[in-house]
Amino acid sequence: MRRRSLLALAAGPPLVPLSLPALAQPRPWPDRPLRLVVPFPPGGAIDAMARILAGPMAEALGQPVVVENRPGAGGTTGTGAAAQAPDGHTLLMVSIAHAVNPALYPRLPYAEADFVPVGPVAVVPNILVVPAARQWRSVAELVAEARRRPGALTYASAGSGTSIHLAGALFADLAGLTLEHVPYRGSAPAVTDLVAGRVDMMFDSVTSAGPHIGSGRLVPLAVTTSQRIVALPGLPTMAQAGVPGFAVDPWFAMLAPRAVPVAARPSLSALLSRLLADPAVAERLARIGAEPMTGDTASLARLLAEETARWGAFIRRAGIQPE
Repeated sequence: MRRRSLLALAAGPPLVPLSLPALAQPRPWPDRPLRLVVPFPPGGAIDAMARILAGPMAEALGQPVVVENRPGAGGTTGTGAAAQAPDGHTLLMVSIAHAVNPALYPRLPYAEADFVPVGPVAVVPNILVVPAARQWRSVAELVAEARRRPGALTYASAGSGTSIHLAGALFADLAGLTLEHVPYRGSAPAVTDLVAGRVDMMFDSVTSAGPHIGSGRLVPLAVTTSQRIVALPGLPTMAQAGVPGFAVDPWFAMLAPRAVPVAARPSLSALLSRLLADPAVAERLARIGAEPMTGDTASLARLLAEETARWGAFIRRAGIQPE
């Protein structure tokens, strides 16, 4: 008995469980409203696409998604603003212009490393359209007229470096034409002047050109894409219409500034893919002529690298400058 008591004394008092502080739990993302920056004016295809996605994104994330238009300098103004957003609750919609701008603007207000890819979104075909009052009803007739009057015909665009501008410049280059570029601040004012006959042609998106084609005020001659499109299956591609090697597939994608938490990025990319596969979202995109893209962050990274190299080489060769 005495031996057990001595052993108990040697062992010391009974252990009392320690009360450890709870480990800090990561805050859920998003924990406040999100901004979806569109670096172009309202009314164009990229703006319509962002607004189609904003609603179902907000429902899935449990926070409002507010579309914010920040136009200027071919999309670089809004892109720069998104890059500098420190809150981790800003996203960015980009177009093919994002791959063009590094060659067009030597001093960008952002670096490519400021963003991470979320995913590809859609392709919105551009269509070569002319005012109904003009006599041309085929690409061949338009080319013949441009060759008869070098430098006399004009093509409108939504701004320097947009896919609309690049399509016109590529057309002139491949067909050996001299055309005058007339840039506007967005697609809407350019289409207004095109319908009025103040400019001769435009490679406009099917989104904004469609209603005017339907009303008969604009006449479509060809699509810029590498394949014919669902919206106008009878319309030839530019290559089929007599301009070999012509292909411009205007793509749109979503990026995230690096301030968005690393842990949130995979689920954000997965959400975008799910939304684009949703029949309701696909139907709304189809109404604006957008064809959803498949892919992930890796495929978008490859697309950005390939398109930046392609258009950079063309811009340098063609001597294209920002207006």
